[in-house]
Amino acid sequence: MAPSLKDLQLTQVSKTPAFGAGAGDDGGDDLEDVRLLDSYENSEGVEQGMRRIQVRVTGMTCAACSNSVEGALQSVNGVLRASVALLQNRADVVVDPRLVKDEDITNAVEDAGFEAEVIPEPSTNGVKQHGTLSGQFSIGGMTCAACVNSVEGILKGLPGVKRAVVALATSLGEVEYDPTVISKDDIVNAIEDAGFEASLVQSSEQDKIILGVTGIFSEIDAQLLEAIISNLKGVRHFRLDRISRELEILFDPEVVNSRSLVDGIEGASNGKFKLQVANPYTRMTCKDVDEASNMFRLFISSLVLSVPVFLIRVVCPHIPLLYSLLLWRCGPFEMGDWLKWALVSVVQFVIGKRFYIAAARALRNGSTNMDVLVALGTSASYFYSVCALLYGAVTGFWSPTYFETSAMLITFVLLGKYLECLAKGKTSDAIKKLIELAPATALLLVKDKGGRCVGEREIDALLIQPGDTLKVLPGAKVPADGMAVWGSSYVNESMVTGEAIPVSKEVNSLVIGGTINLHGALHIQVTKVGSDTVLHQIINLVETAQMSKAPIQKFADFVASIFVPTVVALSMLTFLGWYVAGAC
Repeated sequence: MAPSLKDLQLTQVSKTPAFGAGAGDDGGDDLEDVRLLDSYENSEGVEQGMRRIQVRVTGMTCAACSNSVEGALQSVNGVLRASVALLQNRADVVVDPRLVKDEDITNAVEDAGFEAEVIPEPSTNGVKQHGTLSGQFSIGGMTCAACVNSVEGILKGLPGVKRAVVALATSLGEVEYDPTVISKDDIVNAIEDAGFEASLVQSSEQDKIILGVTGIFSEIDAQLLEAIISNLKGVRHFRLDRISRELEILFDPEVVNSRSLVDGIEGASNGKFKLQVANPYTRMTCKDVDEASNMFRLFISSLVLSVPVFLIRVVCPHIPLLYSLLLWRCGPFEMGDWLKWALVSVVQFVIGKRFYIAAARALRNGSTNMDVLVALGTSASYFYSVCALLYGAVTGFWSPTYFETSAMLITFVLLGKYLECLAKGKTSDAIKKLIELAPATALLLVKDKGGRCVGEREIDALLIQPGDTLKVLPGAKVPADGMAVWGSSYVNESMVTGEAIPVSKEVNSLVIGGTINLHGALHIQVTKVGSDTVLHQIINLVETAQMSKAPIQKFADFVASIFVPTVVALSMLTFLGWYVAGAC
């Protein structure tokens, strides 16, 4: 078990000569150390004691990186202890506030080649210090590193946004913001105004729930559901999607909780409507699957239309019968030219429409990405070929066309996009498997006012509240973190510890959500739900690892941001060079 903060601080105090901890000290010196430690805990970092600082470190990729950061921190005068956690991307530093400031810590880490940010101390209500909230947003439409830089720049430029990190691999953005200055909807609108798709996945302020609704068969049913929700107390806003049957409710957590909302709607409808909480991670996985399927359809369509164009240009000239048919003149053009023009036009403007949309979006934001390069390259090939045909029809001087270049380029790029979607799906597999460790439902023990159990009911595991008493049957998974209040059993905790030997659980034993109850039944009182559970913290560590950027990746992002302008500039110089050479 990792030592507590108090243990770490006491160790550091006893090792510091200024506190008089000599080799021959007796119990009185230890008591003095404890008094000094208590003075530290009550001083909140004033001159009498030490201060503990949590630092978020970005760019670490291996143990050598963490050792480098740890050495840089320990070399700062006034740092008593520094330990770096590679997986969490964090550093825990104990300093003398009279000698060290926050800037000294961040500068030491940055001098070592990494990025650092001091993490504000959390307050008791789950909101970050100074009222800062953390929100995770799903961002669609990003195609390359330049898009990521554009979105990050937009988010960081919003008033009230403290920090913004966007990951292309997961299509997620993590934003820390001041809710008194900017809201979640404002952040979503800013991303959408930039031409990207955005939606809130989850926030540290639990005031929103998305429910799947069954029982809506007509417009009258939808109106009945809306009337029921309108009469519920604490509901700020709601939106019902009649096509997907999804209900999004924004509520006041101080007035009503998510389970009360679900019970209120189902009770008022006399069981007509059945509600199921939509897991945000499951919805993201479904979205990734849909995106991959759509990209595969586009690729296959482009391939089917591009292969004939390639055959007309390369293979058919070696087959006399087919070549004679292609040379047959139909109007001002040959039949082969008509076929290539028609097929490539579909590929260019129907299948390749997404490249024009993404390029226009990027240019509107003042940036250039790979979609701009694809749109420019394919358009140049296509329109040159069209102009060559029209010029030949007018003057009789026929120049070669390059329709197949445009079609095949779009096909290969779509293949790359499809493979990228598959890679994104593999990236989220780890999170998906972690989510599957938690059970979907739980048995809630219903109690009367006197605290006696009067029955049990099955509820959605996402509706569990702190203080609930749950029944865990043999062979079932523990729904949430809590404490056993009745029964005895053995629990398989290998999910967390890796140890296959079952652990005995008696009354007052702590249990972890997602572990498996092997033998006897248990009654547990829930102590932690949502983001406070051990399983969710593991998921957060995986997400943090996926969203962190190594220094080489940041350099690649910088190169990507100037790659397209450089290519366009070189192409213009090439054109001007040949034009001048031809004129001379």
